[in-house]
Amino acid sequence: MSQNDTYHIPVLLEDCINGLNISPDGVFLDLTYGGGGHSKEILKFLGPDGRLFGFDQDLDAMAGAIKDPRFTFVRSNFRFLENWMGYHGIEQVDGILADLGVSSHHLDEGGRGFSFRFDAPLDMRMNQRAQQNAQKIIEEYTEEQLADVFYLYGELKNSRKLAATIVKSRARQSIQTTGQLAEVLKPLMGYDREKKDLARVFQALRIEVNGEMKALRQMLYGATRLLRPGGRLVVLTYHSLEDRMVKNMVRAGNPEGKAVADIFGRTHAPLKAVNRSVIIPTEEEQQLNPRSRSAKLRIAEKNEE
Repeated sequence: MSQNDTYHIPVLLEDCINGLNISPDGVFLDLTYGGGGHSKEILKFLGPDGRLFGFDQDLDAMAGAIKDPRFTFVRSNFRFLENWMGYHGIEQVDGILADLGVSSHHLDEGGRGFSFRFDAPLDMRMNQRAQQNAQKIIEEYTEEQLADVFYLYGELKNSRKLAATIVKSRARQSIQTTGQLAEVLKPLMGYDREKKDLARVFQALRIEVNGEMKALRQMLYGATRLLRPGGRLVVLTYHSLEDRMVKNMVRAGNPEGKAVADIFGRTHAPLKAVNRSVIIPTEEEQQLNPRSRSAKLRIAEKNEE
């Protein structure tokens, strides 16, 4: 199999495609192209006049871009989707798909530092052109800043102890690799929770390195504005922070979930939920694709203006 075939196994593929409600001549966005799994499936439903734009800031993803006249690869963070659609002369789109989080490719490719399963440089950049990386955060953030990152993005209750331990350790010796970081923090973690807590530490660092929460917020507003009335927004999330923002955006029209009323006391959110309850993978899919175990799928439709 080629790298593109093994890059990433799409989660809830059929549900995502059904959720997009694809029209053959429509315009669709795959905001997290990765290995192209979702994009390949979308193209099967598009006619000769349909268009698909695949976004990814990772150079590895661009190397595997689909060769199809209906497809355009955009090497960019999805937070800039409105800018890029304007550049391509697109005012409204029919459907937008985003599969959030880290891909199986990034977790399995040890050299980028996304996983503690491999001893690699502390990098974690989705965009290799970015200046910020995980080592700079570990080496340069204050104890308070580190504690905030672990608490906000990893939801770790012992975030202050983790931060204090890192600061003391780096004063003695520079922490440059994933293996060194894991060894520094393991004494603070119970044997039964070691893997889960380390995963949360690495999740928190990855989110901070890539500014994921700010990017998601920008993307949700941009996607809402870009969708035509009746257009679909399909989002796969993998942790509670992402899912809460998406749910709030659908319910209230903003990531904070604050209901905003007009002068007559009426509230109007631009999106409405299509699926009554969140969609999760079957037990069978979770066994076949471990990444899917924490996945939640939300589908929304743009209200008539």
